[in-house]
Amino acid sequence: MPESISPLRPAEAQRLLHALVDALDGALSCRRGAIELAVMTIAAGGHLLLEDVPGIGKTTLARALAGAVRARASRIQFTPDMLPSDLTGVTVFDQSAKSFTFHPGPLFAQVVLADEINRANPKTQAALLEAMGEGHVTVDGKTYRLPRPFMVIATQNPIEMEGTYPLPEAQLDRFMCRVSLGYPDAEAEARMLMAPSGRDPASGLAPVCTTDELRALAGAAANVHVAPAVASYAVALLDATRTSPLTRLGASPRAGLALLAMSRVRALARGQKAVFPGDIRAMAPTVLTHRIVFTDPQATSAAPSHQAELLEHILADVPAPRRR
Repeated sequence: MPESISPLRPAEAQRLLHALVDALDGALSCRRGAIELAVMTIAAGGHLLLEDVPGIGKTTLARALAGAVRARASRIQFTPDMLPSDLTGVTVFDQSAKSFTFHPGPLFAQVVLADEINRANPKTQAALLEAMGEGHVTVDGKTYRLPRPFMVIATQNPIEMEGTYPLPEAQLDRFMCRVSLGYPDAEAEARMLMAPSGRDPASGLAPVCTTDELRALAGAAANVHVAPAVASYAVALLDATRTSPLTRLGASPRAGLALLAMSRVRALARGQKAVFPGDIRAMAPTVLTHRIVFTDPQATSAAPSHQAELLEHILADVPAPRRR
């Protein structure tokens, strides 16, 4: 795959974003707002964490996202006994060739579906951390580059604690966004119940774009203008999470990069030529909440909705820049 892809024109990028959302919204019973956030995350080139109670459709959305992009995809069901080599691959000695041959693992895909990621042990999580942060894996002292683009769409059930290993802050920070799907509305749930039993709602979803088009979309988003005052506003939001008495650990500089990346995609989807303070503020809960360690231990382990409420309280007093 070529290293350099020409970005889409803004109007083309906007149409592609809407086409991805519409395709997923027509096939799934998830809230449209959650689908929009998920599409924006992959459009920004980030990793996505889907966290909610069991049976909501997290895995279905993850598979549908992979299916909407004509990409090499793999699915990994995480378990406590999984080894790092189950992800990265292994080096095997070839008797006939008298040499070692590397057999790539499921991480060597463009879209990796990591199902129930918090069931993997810390050693295996560390192998995934290298892949997400560096774009490569190391096996037997040798480094292997992963394909581009490389995206991890992970799911976890926060209420199932037996046999799980909570993701460390360093790994949570690798996810650009955490999205909670929530229960579908009554009409969508009724349609789901009336569908033929055993039918996979993502099975009939045709690819909307290629990986090259997805990279070109990300290039268009990266070109959306950010004024110095808007960037300063983003920094002020980050600083509020670091200085608040409600937090023990605030958002990292990487969180700031993710916040701007998501804000650029939001501006692109809305047909704007520049990022406005409202884009920054709208993306803050999805980008920042999972990166913060709250002072109250109960808050750190609380539901994402409660954590988002605490974040809103922290950010409420940060003034937005005025238009000139």
